[in-house]
Amino acid sequence: MFKTIANALKTPDVRKKLLYTLVLIIIFRFGCFITVPGVDAITLSETMQSASGSLTGLIDIISGGAFSRFSIFAMTISPYITASIVIQLLGMVIPALERLMKEGGEEGKAKINRYTKILTIVLAIIEGTGIYISYQASGIFINPGFLTGFLVVLSLVTGTAILMWLGEQITNKGIGNGISIIIFIGIISSLPNAVVDVYNMIMGTGEFSTTGLITALAIIAGAIILVAGVVFVQQAERRVPVQYAKKVVGRKMYGGQNTHIPLKLAMAGVIPVIFASSFMTFPAMIIQIFNHDIASASGFWAVLYKFSIATSSTTITTADGVTSTLPIGYTIANAIVYLLLIVGFTYFYTYATFNPAEVSNNIKKNGGFIPGIRAGKPTTDYISGILSKLTLFGGIFLSIIAILPMLMRFTTLNIAFGGTSILIVVGVALETIQQLESQLVMRHYKGFLE
Repeated sequence: MFKTIANALKTPDVRKKLLYTLVLIIIFRFGCFITVPGVDAITLSETMQSASGSLTGLIDIISGGAFSRFSIFAMTISPYITASIVIQLLGMVIPALERLMKEGGEEGKAKINRYTKILTIVLAIIEGTGIYISYQASGIFINPGFLTGFLVVLSLVTGTAILMWLGEQITNKGIGNGISIIIFIGIISSLPNAVVDVYNMIMGTGEFSTTGLITALAIIAGAIILVAGVVFVQQAERRVPVQYAKKVVGRKMYGGQNTHIPLKLAMAGVIPVIFASSFMTFPAMIIQIFNHDIASASGFWAVLYKFSIATSSTTITTADGVTSTLPIGYTIANAIVYLLLIVGFTYFYTYATFNPAEVSNNIKKNGGFIPGIRAGKPTTDYISGILSKLTLFGGIFLSIIAILPMLMRFTTLNIAFGGTSILIVVGVALETIQQLESQLVMRHYKGFLE
């Protein structure tokens, strides 16, 4: 990895892209400290401090601290991600949209991108309005009212639009993966605070603590093992061998080669975790918009709200600032449902993006076969069987990573990152290194041909 970065810095074109990306990242980090107009900074600090560790605490990690500062980037790039997922799902059920995605070419991509942007703005307006309504009763706004609300929502939507533009610029003129890079930077921006927490664990009282040192070493070792496991699963693949029969066309012989079908162990990536977490936390966000003091209420909606926030917190805070601990049953029930949803979404997304029957037909049309397996339906069943086992393992692995922070809450350890954050950070890092390597290879071939 370090060799790839060093080679990239030595290549003028790639170095320019890296510097351009760095400038846009700095702009993003500056924007995280620009507070939305009309916000009382003192009341905001008190409100966000009482909400740490809750649903807002989870959002703040992804936003790189922008949410706790109520900056113009408080909503991060989440509306764009949601819009992209919705467009992809609609492409599976709307034939015209599916044809546009598969056969539209560059013009089709441009139209899909335009639809995604429009839907992003709509979702950003809805989410920004919900955020303003949710925090209006907390007193963080100086002069709450229609004009203040309009200004707040406009600022949040503009911030999301700027992030969307920054992501496009990084993708087109930078090193690529613009949206993922923004999320990546937002997450790792909390690393300095994590280092300070580890140091305070060892020397918090001004004296060396042996217990703190052992705990810190355990956390560091656990983080290394966790990252290594994510890297292994992200890179692992099952190679299904395929042989192509020889055929004579005129005086030339074609075929006769051996190849393989690479089936990723975690083909769906982090998408199932994002789907499941959004599905679990969505009820709490909607219920809180219509009932600001739902935490102190009782009944079905109160139970649903407490169950929903158990994904990211073990405490609940009422409108008057009183914090209480959620019963352990909510966390256990939430973890079980969360696990089942991740596994279910893993199967759904994997089979939505990879069709064993289509792969089998392509092998048959090109005169290929899997050794020991007949062409046609037996090949489809064979590939489906392998894919099902890989998907089950991948889904369970994603579930364990995602619910691990929930289980850690019952201990005295406080980990800085959630499972989703680790998956995103590792995945983006691997993709970025692969893109840098591919760009270096392109420059090498270009120089060779010249």
